[in-house]
Amino acid sequence: MCGIFAYLNYHVPRTRREILEVLIKGLQRLEYRGYDSAGVGIDGGNSKDWESNAKSIQLIKQSGKVKALDEEIHKQQDIDLDVEFDVHLGIAHTRWATHGVPSPVNSHPHRSDKHNEFIVIHNGIITNYKDLRKFLESKGYEFESETDTESIAKLVKYMYDNRDNDEISFATLVEQVTQQLEGAFALVFKSVHYPGEAVGTRRGSPLLMGVKSDHKLSADHIPILYRSAGKDKKSCGGPLNRMDQDTCLFPVDEKAVEYYFASDASAVIEHTNQVIFLEDDDIAAVSEGRLSIHRIKRRVGDHPARAIQTLQMELQQIMKGNFSSFMQKEIFEQPESVVNTMRGRVNFEDNTVTLGGLKDHIKEIQRCRRLILIACGTSYHAGVATRQVLEELTELPVMVELASDFLDRNTPVFRDDVCFFISQSGETADSLMALRYCKERGALTVGITNTVGSSISRETDCGVHINAGPEIGVASTKAYTSQFVALIMFALLMCSDRISMQPRRREIIQGLKVLPDLIKDVLSLDEEIQKLATELYQQKSVLIMGRGYHYATCLEGALKIKEITYMHSEGILAGELKHGPLALVDKLMPVIMIIMRDHTYIKCQNALQQVVARQGRPIVICDKDDYETIKSSSRTIKVPHCVDCLQGVLSVIPLQLLSFHLAVLRGFDVDCPRNLAKSVTVE
Repeated sequence: MCGIFAYLNYHVPRTRREILEVLIKGLQRLEYRGYDSAGVGIDGGNSKDWESNAKSIQLIKQSGKVKALDEEIHKQQDIDLDVEFDVHLGIAHTRWATHGVPSPVNSHPHRSDKHNEFIVIHNGIITNYKDLRKFLESKGYEFESETDTESIAKLVKYMYDNRDNDEISFATLVEQVTQQLEGAFALVFKSVHYPGEAVGTRRGSPLLMGVKSDHKLSADHIPILYRSAGKDKKSCGGPLNRMDQDTCLFPVDEKAVEYYFASDASAVIEHTNQVIFLEDDDIAAVSEGRLSIHRIKRRVGDHPARAIQTLQMELQQIMKGNFSSFMQKEIFEQPESVVNTMRGRVNFEDNTVTLGGLKDHIKEIQRCRRLILIACGTSYHAGVATRQVLEELTELPVMVELASDFLDRNTPVFRDDVCFFISQSGETADSLMALRYCKERGALTVGITNTVGSSISRETDCGVHINAGPEIGVASTKAYTSQFVALIMFALLMCSDRISMQPRRREIIQGLKVLPDLIKDVLSLDEEIQKLATELYQQKSVLIMGRGYHYATCLEGALKIKEITYMHSEGILAGELKHGPLALVDKLMPVIMIIMRDHTYIKCQNALQQVVARQGRPIVICDKDDYETIKSSSRTIKVPHCVDCLQGVLSVIPLQLLSFHLAVLRGFDVDCPRNLAKSVTVE
């Protein structure tokens, strides 16, 4: 949701102009997450001595796009953009409103007081902020915003004002603050009392660090430091000694180093591919150019260190190229993205499937009592789309659950259940809470994510990365089809040793082989679908109907139209048509029907006749060789034929394209629909 970006240059001279350019570019890389305002916090003053400048902090905040913030920065008369800083921490943020309307005063960074002694940027929601605010107001602290985050900024000043000793470190101060917070958060702090220092922490919201240096680093991992009760061990400060070398990250030969804090790897990849993914309750502190990671308590199962990982993402992957939007680019990337999902996993010569992330647990999964697929939004639809083939090939009961509803019901979960958590970002808050709920009950947990190092990929027992590449557009497209394929591969793996299943397995595997080329055929319909969009874009509503394998396609197509066109759209199970939805059908209501030649074909034809009999004028998505349907329908979108359980990958693409063209014709921002965010890190 909100986007966090911070940049610390240590003995790497940068002008204020260069620092602000890095911060603004970082925010622009995070724009796809959805936001309504943005802000930066930098050192104030125009002295040539950076240390004197660091004794003041300047905030610049603006509602609207990052571009508006950039314009506001250049309007500032009292900022000398050419002042050079040998050491500087700048923090920046894009906000998605949860508490308080979008406005400069509600934007981040939030400040502790009018002198900006402490400032903080925050992703997540603090659930006990009202209690904190009431307490701090009773102590004389004045609030200026409607947000939950401001209570954090005031709380850190309260802790500083009431510190036990003057030697307290910035990291310890933040530890004391986080112990009072309830809810989800990723935080980065800056203070005039700790010039050139940064502290970041997370619980339930993603936060990573990028490290860049031209010199060899002291280690490829950072040991976790645990503080003694009641004592403040100010780590990594002062002269270099053996303890520093064993517990901190820093350049060995020279002091020059740059650090980046971000809520998403896409914001740091143009600067460095060396990153550290923080875990819940980690506190990462940079002091005198040295990075250390602290935790208050040692817990069972804690990893003793955080590794520096090398990102495989390339900058060109997050650029639009020749496309008008990220969503359009990602729709057209699907022939490649499904290949990447299958690469190295499906052997089309001997009809075998290998999922390395599951190999140590596959026997346990095969012995389970039932499969539970838990997800939200588009990822939930991927579960619905593959439920039928999962039931067929595993011969197990399969439940597909919306994570929020699953938690609301306190659904019974048993030790012999296997629970799948499907999420593009791997950070979806409801799915993460459901994951922890299932782990507490002893179930085996499996992650299906697109983001290496995400919370779900780390916290599940095993899993499959869908390898679809970065998905920037808020409305998910290629992640849906790759999740679909990943679940199909899992079903094929589960029945690999069942003789009776082999003909069906071979049929599906050979269907997967031709799937990328068939997707290209569907994408060639783009111009035809654009013409259809010109006929529909002024409508207020659209119904999408189908059944069997294509019910999920109806749900997903309707969701895409809702998300980016703001039209009312509804995915309807065609078997339920005469139980209510038929009342909506008349000559004015746009109806899209999905009719494929599978076991539901005759039933769908019956539904089509019921719509036509009510003067409906349905647009039919059908098999290009289905001459009967083509002949009897006034408008058809003809897609190539594939194995029945894979046909949903092909039938959803016309609806993705239709939603895109409808949004463009209606004049909306396709990549950043209103009120929505890419990574939903709050409940």
